[in-house]
Amino acid sequence: MTYRPPSPYAPPRRPRRPSLPGPARRAAALQAPRRARLTRRGRLALLLGAVLLVAVAVTVPPLVSDDEPAVEQPRTLLVPEGWRAAQVFAAVDRALGLSEGSARKIATAPGALPLPTAAHDNPEGYLFPATYPVLSATTPEGLLRFMADTAGKRFGTARITEGARTHGLSVYETVIAASIVQAEADNPEDMAKVARVVHNRLARGMALQMDSTLNYGLGRSTLDTTYADTESTSPYNTYARKGLPPTPIGNPGDEALNAVINPADGDWLYFVTVAPGDTRFTADYTTHRANVAEFNANRAAERG
Repeated sequence: MTYRPPSPYAPPRRPRRPSLPGPARRAAALQAPRRARLTRRGRLALLLGAVLLVAVAVTVPPLVSDDEPAVEQPRTLLVPEGWRAAQVFAAVDRALGLSEGSARKIATAPGALPLPTAAHDNPEGYLFPATYPVLSATTPEGLLRFMADTAGKRFGTARITEGARTHGLSVYETVIAASIVQAEADNPEDMAKVARVVHNRLARGMALQMDSTLNYGLGRSTLDTTYADTESTSPYNTYARKGLPPTPIGNPGDEALNAVINPADGDWLYFVTVAPGDTRFTADYTTHRANVAEFNANRAAERG
């Protein structure tokens, strides 16, 4: 027989009593006291006692103090995809009852959040959009660090790292591109096409010419861009400057990031959303000009 060591999870064995020889065992049996048996009246008395004990247990209230503290139900803080850091800071201030500007001051302090070196302590793009539970004990430092840590884990996967390398970008540059895609597109299908336009323009050394980056530099959000706007000296003016802007322009979600590493196939260099749900992509500049003219006509009609 193969020896098997005792399992550490097996219950301990009771030590066996030493066996007695036959005569001694019979003698011990004769000397052992016999177990007392209840009479019929004794069994009835025992049964009545058990019934009374159960009745008392039911009628006596549980010994729990009314002063026991209730478990706190967490509130929620929703950070939508595409929100800028300024919007997140304002929401954190409101959720935690802080004075205006408190979250920004905390988040932008040197080394306050786990950010990539390329971010230079600017958390834009790394305040991951999600729904966060908030309790009375929640601190702004803890909440903001959790957002940045979540973004770092999402953006630092092998799939994202390899996808960025495939397109000749760093992970931080991929987040920048994803923030542009998030701001410019309305749905996942358009995100993949916008991402392709970004890649095509970067590959050709063309300026991105994105209204979303220009508006970010001007601290506003609008559909209307003038020629005067395109003369801005902001580093986010991708009409005047080639390449990606210096930082993300918002906090992108998973779909926008996926679009950048897996863009749609196409030769498009231009796009414009002529009307809600009607974004047109083309590689022909003349066609693009016609689409822009239709967009301008629609905007004029809206303004009356």
